[in-house]
Amino acid sequence: MVPFFVMIKCQLGKTYQVANAIADAEIASEVYSTSGDYDLLVKFYVDNDADIGHFVNEKVHPIGGIQDTKTIITFKAF
Repeated sequence: MVPFFVMIKCQLGKTYQVANAIADAEIASEVYSTSGDYDLLVKFYVDNDADIGHFVNEKVHPIGGIQDTKTIITFKAF
C-alpha cells in the first residue's frame, strides 16, 4: 500500500461537513483538522498499482464543500 496526504481547503463553514463525509465514506486512514491555509489534512492509502490522481479526482473531489486540494505524495517513512 502507498500512503499519501491531501490537504483540503473547505468552503466557509463546511469543514466539519467535509470531514464527516470523508470519514463516512471510509476512504481515509486519518482525518485531522489544521490551522493555516488548509482546513483538513487527510491520510489515504492506495494499492501499489493505483493511480493517486484518479483516486483523488474520483473519491475526494466529488465531496461537497471542498474548495481546493493539495496532494502530497510520500516516498519513505523513517
